[in-house]
Amino acid sequence: MDNKNQNNIPKELFKPLVRKEDTSEKISSPSRTFGQDARRTLFANKMAMFSIFVLIFIIIMSVVAPIFNEYGNDDQDLSRAKMPPRVPVLEDISWLGFNGTLKGTYEGKDAEDATRKAIARYDNAEDFIDIEVLNEGDGSKNSAKVKATYHIYEAKGLQDTYFWIGTDTLGRDQWTRLWLGTRVSLIIAFVAAVIDLVIGVAYGGISGFYGGKVDNYLQRIVEILVGIPNLVIILLMMLVLQPGIISIVVALTITGWTGMARIVRGEVLKVKSQEFVLAARTLGTPNGTIIRKHLVPNISGIIIINTMFTIPGAIFFEAFLSFIGLGIVPPDASLGSLIDIGFDNLRLYPYLLVFPAILISVIMIAFNIVGDGLRDAFDPKMHK
Repeated sequence: MDNKNQNNIPKELFKPLVRKEDTSEKISSPSRTFGQDARRTLFANKMAMFSIFVLIFIIIMSVVAPIFNEYGNDDQDLSRAKMPPRVPVLEDISWLGFNGTLKGTYEGKDAEDATRKAIARYDNAEDFIDIEVLNEGDGSKNSAKVKATYHIYEAKGLQDTYFWIGTDTLGRDQWTRLWLGTRVSLIIAFVAAVIDLVIGVAYGGISGFYGGKVDNYLQRIVEILVGIPNLVIILLMMLVLQPGIISIVVALTITGWTGMARIVRGEVLKVKSQEFVLAARTLGTPNGTIIRKHLVPNISGIIIINTMFTIPGAIFFEAFLSFIGLGIVPPDASLGSLIDIGFDNLRLYPYLLVFPAILISVIMIAFNIVGDGLRDAFDPKMHK
């Protein structure tokens, strides 16, 4: 644009910039606290929020789901043992696998031989078995194949009965035991988290804040406890206590908090040398108040994050112990004990393993995603 055209622009389009002393340094956007920034970052993380809702749903189901049907945890009946999943409405969709039938492929010298094996496998209930010949064969060994579908609910006179995820080897309802087992696993996990918060934070905070001989003595104790494997402690507890929740909680109480104590100690050593702690000491603030009011809030982010990662670790620890027979023992149920039973029947009744394995995987993945989301939320570098 040349100077001639510029001179033709109406002067009314231009307004002078007036700078006032009271508004020249005014902040136009609202200020937010660190907690508000962390909350906004967490809410913006869709996967973390979805995982939180999933965990809330699982926790609610572990409380209310066992009352959805009339079968209790100890309601045994061998006549209905190893019943496959059957769900109303979904039973009409065959590919979902909730139609209450057992299926298998059997081989024989010919189709007749393979059919006899299938019928023998399913309690000789020939009237309730559908046979589909897949391969007629030529008479050689194992050359014929048939697919058998066993309508076990009709065979046992349970046409109007529904076991949503089947029954176990003693005829107990898997739906009830699955959610009761989830409740037990979550209780152990949250107890481990509380132990970390109460013992680990207090121990690490005192050790890091006082330093000197106090820190030296306390850290030597931690090193001794860290050197004792959890499995050894569990075995010792079994000599004194019966296998179950109490022995697992005692083992976690003895050594489970040491990791949190070390992390808190390191953070306290870093924070206690800052100016606001020195100012509090200069004003005569008691040490306990400094730890509670100044140090712990400033390291709350790392405490929350590590607590969230402690929970899936405790769930896996309980599942491992129950799987090898050192944790929750029958008739009590946990996700680990249910997986152990399902593993023993994997080839013939895979549904006994599938549902508890899926649920424990979802819980552990969800907690880890929430932990990652909290780590990003409490990282100032992630705030925009």
